[in-house]
Amino acid sequence: MKTMKTLHLIKKEKKRSKWKHAVYLILALGMLIYALPLISFNPDTGWLSLFGIVWAAFAFMIVGAHLHFLLGVNEEKQRALEAVRRAKLREWQGKLQAKDWPVESKQG
Repeated sequence: MKTMKTLHLIKKEKKRSKWKHAVYLILALGMLIYALPLISFNPDTGWLSLFGIVWAAFAFMIVGAHLHFLLGVNEEKQRALEAVRRAKLREWQGKLQAKDWPVESKQG
């Protein structure tokens, strides 16, 4: 019963997290749409064009990261890893139950 509540809370947190990523994606796209026409990419401007290129690259990386999360690219990998973790936990529990571990008594 406790695990069901935990799973429900995790799913609820993921939905909230997806909304957060969607908002940040929209903000990053808005910044790009606003700033790209204003940034000079001419090679004659020197440091200014270098800053514009680096800024645009970071903004595109932010957009890509949020899209990656929203599209759920890693969800399958996370499910597979979680299945392996559960299998290892069951294996360890089985080993612990199979062996009669001596209970240490505290002698003082």
